[in-house]
Amino acid sequence: MGSLTLNKIEKSFGATKVLHGIDLEVKDGEFVIFVGPSGCGKSTLLRIIGGLEDSSGGEVIIDGVRVDAVPPAKRGIAMVFQTYALYPHMTVFDNMAAGLRQMGTPREQVDARVAEATRMLHLEDYLKRRPAELSGGQRQRVAIGRAVVREPKLFLFDEPLSNLDAALRVNTRLEIARLHRQLNATMIYVTHDQVEAMTLADRIVVMNAGHIEQIGTPMELYNSPANLFVAGFIGSPQMNFLDAAAMGVTGAKTIGIRPEHLTVSPDSGSWKGTLVHAEHLGADTNLYLDTASGTITVRAFGEVRYPYDSVLYASADPRHIYRFDEAGKVIA
Repeated sequence: MGSLTLNKIEKSFGATKVLHGIDLEVKDGEFVIFVGPSGCGKSTLLRIIGGLEDSSGGEVIIDGVRVDAVPPAKRGIAMVFQTYALYPHMTVFDNMAAGLRQMGTPREQVDARVAEATRMLHLEDYLKRRPAELSGGQRQRVAIGRAVVREPKLFLFDEPLSNLDAALRVNTRLEIARLHRQLNATMIYVTHDQVEAMTLADRIVVMNAGHIEQIGTPMELYNSPANLFVAGFIGSPQMNFLDAAAMGVTGAKTIGIRPEHLTVSPDSGSWKGTLVHAEHLGADTNLYLDTASGTITVRAFGEVRYPYDSVLYASADPRHIYRFDEAGKVIA
């Protein structure tokens, strides 16, 4: 239960085409995350899978059955939104049970499913509370629990953590990861946050301007990006891009070096620069150097301190220099 196939999915809003023939296979039990900048089409694609948006062409197939004309309630999916969408006048228990009651599920099954979901999500102490009495993270866990009790073929998450503060995002991310392992369910998740994608996904789908740029495991995308866009989107801080000719590199238009693959020295190195900013993060330090080729970022392990305007030299690990051609594609 829970496989998904997308064949040539297209979507236009009037004369504006936002999805350009999307093909994707999701296996039963996979956790697949769509990432990309705002406006790339990732949420539109998720809504098409869920039946909340009609495609302009192509096929959506769930468990071998084409569902393009099937209403959302009949697709065997459950969606979790960033806005929670809870009934304010209902208790946590009633919010989680409402969908099952509407489907005519026997009371014993409703009670059993809600009890299991609340156990998984650590909500046992909140069943009699209403949404206004809960924190943002607790409300999101209730919204997730409401999806869990339906026992869907597919879980669809549309930026579910974007309204939470940093600490709650981390905690709720752990809850979702644990839930996926417990349920062994198929989950499709949309986010603009590549850290969420790297820490949760079995596979990541990187989208840009309605196209899929690359699909792969988090480390495949990190270590072997297909092009400049993926290389720049995956990894934090962002990969440094430098003009290949200016750096004396032949056969390429651009070279890319991740900040963590650079070292810095006050004495000597490949590129001379001036320290213009430093981010002291405790576990590591991000140093920003103005060089003749532009500003580059160096990620140094631990606490590293140099005075501002210091002259420093950066050097790259030659095993981790990426070369890109005129079209932005990686050169193997």
